[in-house]
Amino acid sequence: MDRGTSRGDDELGGVRRVPVQRGGGSGRMPLAVVVVDADGLVTHWSSGARRLFGRSREEAVGCRAVDLMPVSGALGGADWEGGERGPDLDASPAGAVPCPTAGRARMGDREGGPVDVLWWAYPLLGPGPERLLVLAADASGLAEVERAAGGDRERFSPGFALHTEFPGADRLAGRLPDILPNMGPARAGRIVAQVLELGYPVLEISRHERVPVTPDWGMPRYRERQARQEAARRAASAGTGGRTGGETGARGAGEASRACGVPYASEDPYASEDLDLEYAAVRERLEFLNEVSGRIGTSLDLARTIREVTSAAVPRFADFAGTHLRAQVLAGEGFPDGPPDVTTVWHRVWVEHNDEPGRWDDTVPVGETIAFPEHTPFFQCMVTGEPVLIPYIDDALGDRIAGEFEKRDLRPLINGRSLLIVPLKARDVVLGFMVLMRRAGRERFHDMDRTTGAELAARAGLVLDNSRMYTYQENVAETLQDSMLPQVTPRMAGCDTATRYLPGTRLGRVGGDWFDCVKLSGSRTALVVGDVMGHGLNAAAMMGQLRIAVQTMAALDLPPAQLLRSLDDLAQRLGEHYLATCLYAVYDPIRSELLISNAGHIPPVLVRAADGRSELLDLPTGAPIGVGGVPFETARIRVAPGDRLVLCTDGLVEVRGQDIGAGLAALCESAAHPAASMDEACDTIIRALNTQGGRKDDVALLMARLGGIPARDVAQWRLALEAREVGRARRLVRERLLQWGLPEAVETAELLVSEVVTNAIRHAHTHHVVLRLVRTDALLWEVFDDDHELPVLLSAGRDDEAGRGLRVVGALAREWGGSRSADGKTVWFEQSLPRLPGPARAGAGANVA
Repeated sequence: MDRGTSRGDDELGGVRRVPVQRGGGSGRMPLAVVVVDADGLVTHWSSGARRLFGRSREEAVGCRAVDLMPVSGALGGADWEGGERGPDLDASPAGAVPCPTAGRARMGDREGGPVDVLWWAYPLLGPGPERLLVLAADASGLAEVERAAGGDRERFSPGFALHTEFPGADRLAGRLPDILPNMGPARAGRIVAQVLELGYPVLEISRHERVPVTPDWGMPRYRERQARQEAARRAASAGTGGRTGGETGARGAGEASRACGVPYASEDPYASEDLDLEYAAVRERLEFLNEVSGRIGTSLDLARTIREVTSAAVPRFADFAGTHLRAQVLAGEGFPDGPPDVTTVWHRVWVEHNDEPGRWDDTVPVGETIAFPEHTPFFQCMVTGEPVLIPYIDDALGDRIAGEFEKRDLRPLINGRSLLIVPLKARDVVLGFMVLMRRAGRERFHDMDRTTGAELAARAGLVLDNSRMYTYQENVAETLQDSMLPQVTPRMAGCDTATRYLPGTRLGRVGGDWFDCVKLSGSRTALVVGDVMGHGLNAAAMMGQLRIAVQTMAALDLPPAQLLRSLDDLAQRLGEHYLATCLYAVYDPIRSELLISNAGHIPPVLVRAADGRSELLDLPTGAPIGVGGVPFETARIRVAPGDRLVLCTDGLVEVRGQDIGAGLAALCESAAHPAASMDEACDTIIRALNTQGGRKDDVALLMARLGGIPARDVAQWRLALEAREVGRARRLVRERLLQWGLPEAVETAELLVSEVVTNAIRHAHTHHVVLRLVRTDALLWEVFDDDHELPVLLSAGRDDEAGRGLRVVGALAREWGGSRSADGKTVWFEQSLPRLPGPARAGAGANVA
């Protein structure tokens, strides 16, 4: 067996070089490679098969092999030349399998006339559908081999055979996926292993004939060794006059080997194979794919990934490349459901070309959203999930495609070009597709380009899916974070607020920082800022639970220290890992004071309106929420109208490697800067403190301007626990509203006050009832009594005398509520101010100020 073969045996498809050592030259022999399944249908079809048999891969795959190739002898027929099928070989533990076979057949007339075909067939076993590997070649290729051998037919040994040994199954398996489209390494390795086990078929070449005349059967390796040993024994015992023993033995061994169908090694008919043109082309494409793989996927940003993929194709592979994604993929809405259809909306993410800049901006603008018509190659690619190749778009075809689009003329772009459309898929779902075109004068797209484009799209699809999942998860995290942060009303009673939240740069941009503003009775406002220890979804979930708990307890009007105490107890019940810092402040705009309790949080900054001086408030620190067993204290701080209170989390002032004191000093300095608005003041602080690189924690910032409520906008009356006091309350309300210039509000106010005061007088015990009116951007009415039972809405029947008062309040008031205190309860409601004419509104505004 020839040991001189070094490279060609691992190249099955395309143009193969069949070397002949003795002549000093070599010829080329085109080979077709075809794989057939158990039903006789073609599953793989190489480019060499397309050239030899004249059918493209799309036409061949799925058709009966006997209808495509004149080699039915390999497929179980009897029209092949050369005798009976060989014996079965016991090549596997599962039982006997047929031998590989070989033969010759004649194809019908083509342009060049009838063609003689040489073929070799290998039976395949295993779990896959493949059952036969067929190699075929044009017999005229042997003439080239003969010429390469110097034209001396005597140099063709009777044992001349097409390759008798592989240098390695792994090398052959590595070539099969390049030659046969859609064949993976695992399947190729299984096929090659069986070919090696069965051995190559041997074709004897007559000294006077150019085509095989007798098919013989190759053998497994152990049978080859047995045949050679038998040949050697015969040669040792034979003798011929005039010859030396060595010559006799060599010729005898060669004849014996040929008798067994095995070529004799000393004949050495082959030299090393050279790389053929097709192998070079495949190698160039693999280098292109490797280069593209290194260029794409440098970021998880979806738009950047698409730009990288699109730009990688131009100009090396195409002159024009445009990438489209399903709109829901680009929006980060998760994995698409089902295949696309005519209603699917696509987004053109990027276009790359080597024409003059801006040439196609109007025809195919980046960022356009479009639904592709059904009778177009674009629609065919996206619904089938398979590449679409149009080697040349003539004017008629280009006009048909362009005619499907109503608002654009694609003819200048596509006519006269070669078109390849490849799908971008992940988990067998089309996420997008890439349009590739080559202009006239460049080699048109062909089957190998289709394979290269499909591989490019497969690699891009994997990177795209990673980016899509990252974008989706990031959107989910941000949506979760946003849903847990409150929508703070910028105007509260006597208090204006502004907020900022900056997500962290780690762990999905989700954290446990939060802020909140809660409306309380008595025109008061609760200001809250907190920070759950830790990061990620767990911290965000804990933050959501604690924030809701604070809102609930604030609505019950718990004092600040008691609220933190209750929150600490709740955190311990929820779990040992619930740790958080929290600052809770209650602003009373009528009394102009702050009540603040701190649970391990950084202190707030108070900016005095009088002189612009800022200071860190000195508060009892307290332990973080969740520690347990530590008391909380409340500090009372006097404030003036116009003062600003700044609360934030430590992510704003704390930088790794620096003392937090430096950050707090910077916070005080930036908070004191004058600003035209609350939003501008917040932005000034963020710009001043968010300049350090490497800041990874999230940031919550809450600023409140403590405007206060002037005494002239507050009225308060005491009412005795007598029924006639309800009428007095109506008169007092009328007089004050007329004094404030609000006659349109009188009638509704009298009705609502009458209902609430009547209810308070009925349920109060030993003390008087207090009625208070506060004027801000609305009228706030509050009624206080010493009963602790809050009113409840009742379902009143037709004949019931009670139960309708609160329904009237709920129907006419903007909102209403009630809260308990140590001394009783407060029921309140808000009445919208009537819309006044311009001059009257100006006067009312001056009164409010």
